[in-house]
Amino acid sequence: VQLQASGGGLVQPGGSLRLSCAASGSIFSIIVMGWYRQAPGKQRELVASITVSGSTHYVDSVKGRFTISRDNAKNTVYLQMNSLEPEDTADYYCHANIIINPGTFRNDYWGRGTLVTVSS
Repeated sequence: VQLQASGGGLVQPGGSLRLSCAASGSIFSIIVMGWYRQAPGKQRELVASITVSGSTHYVDSVKGRFTISRDNAKNTVYLQMNSLEPEDTADYYCHANIIINPGTFRNDYWGRGTLVTVSS
């Protein structure tokens, strides 16, 4: 299983970016997909997550600005980031909790980080 993330870049404060992450490989079911971020000198934190049924969770600092969504048919999760602030600058990591075969345990998978820089 591989997670391929894209969409990071440099944006001015107040701007928008959309991150995408596609899971590929032998997949039976993706229970949860989400995005974490890690800024320099800080611990990795959960930004947003979404279950297979569409239930979402956001860290307080992004509520009202970020929206997470997923396309189950494409095994893809998106993070629409609006009203970006310099404090949002970080490496963003895609995460997925996946069952490869029926009856087996689910495992965590990570994509490579994609850098988001918010600066004027």
